[in-house]
Amino acid sequence: MLNQFKKFLFLLPQHSVKSLSALWVASSWLGLLISGCAPSNSANTDTAQNVSNQTQEKTSLIRLGYQKGGVVPIARQRGELEKKLAAENIKVEWAGPFDRCATLLQAISANQADLGGCGDIPGLSAIAAGQELCIGAVQRPRPESLSSAIVVRGDSPIRKPADLVGKKVAVNQAGAGEYLLLKVLEKENISKDKVQRIFLAPTDAAPALYQGTVDAWAVWEPYISVAELEHGARRITTTHPAPTYSVMLVRNQAAAKSPEAVKAAFTALGEEYDWLNVNTAKSAEFLVKDIKISPAVAKRVTENQGPQLLVAPNADDVAKIQKTANWMLEQKILPKRVDVAATICPTVK
Repeated sequence: MLNQFKKFLFLLPQHSVKSLSALWVASSWLGLLISGCAPSNSANTDTAQNVSNQTQEKTSLIRLGYQKGGVVPIARQRGELEKKLAAENIKVEWAGPFDRCATLLQAISANQADLGGCGDIPGLSAIAAGQELCIGAVQRPRPESLSSAIVVRGDSPIRKPADLVGKKVAVNQAGAGEYLLLKVLEKENISKDKVQRIFLAPTDAAPALYQGTVDAWAVWEPYISVAELEHGARRITTTHPAPTYSVMLVRNQAAAKSPEAVKAAFTALGEEYDWLNVNTAKSAEFLVKDIKISPAVAKRVTENQGPQLLVAPNADDVAKIQKTANWMLEQKILPKRVDVAATICPTVK
């Protein structure tokens, strides 16, 4: 039989071997013929099996999108996540940094990244706008967290939410800032029409506040601590009246085609959060490198955010996020209703 195979190779036109995959097929057939003709030998069998296993190993790719200041860029700096996923034959690529959730989610939808973390407000807005995204993991809200606030200049006469009547407040449209402002006004029984919303991205809202173009700014960390410690701004709110989830969003196609790689990435990211919670001082050091902020600001950001935990969403999480989505629809922030249960990635259902 071996002679017959050699005769076959002699007759095989050279130009028919056009790729490494064709060469692999020929070599695999040779291995099968030899094993079929040779005497039984356990060492040879083991060696052939090992070669076959190595040949069949497939390296997956996962592309992690990120903004500055989150756990993903810290994971990138540490390098441990890449090592863990490499051990599972998963290659990691990084996409970013993006300036805000909206641009990150646009990049994921445009197949420039596979997953990334955002607040549930911009996430729901993106899904309602037709972006092909699913929710793969969540961070549950902490009511005592100081990671969002409405801030004003230090010399502003505004002291409380009621003083915002007739004023201009910078918010990111259909994002966490607009949601925070509307919820604060709702809690204080102030009509939203009595406060002018100025739609600005954080990079534009910051100078607008400092220069007096707007009177207040509804925003989140690390912008709060930068505004307070470096520009003399102050809060007029402390905790969020309706704290929101953070969500890890996945491109639908990536969730369908690479479910194991997506699950492995979330497991590794969960371990990064565990590390961050224990090593707060080191986390602040990474923030200094990542955002180019002072150590004092980084320390304040870490304290205001508090411990974080990444988990798969359960039925209670889905119900709470759905309540937020319904409220956003009532406020005409969303163009249509979002069925949150239908947006959960198949990897966690």
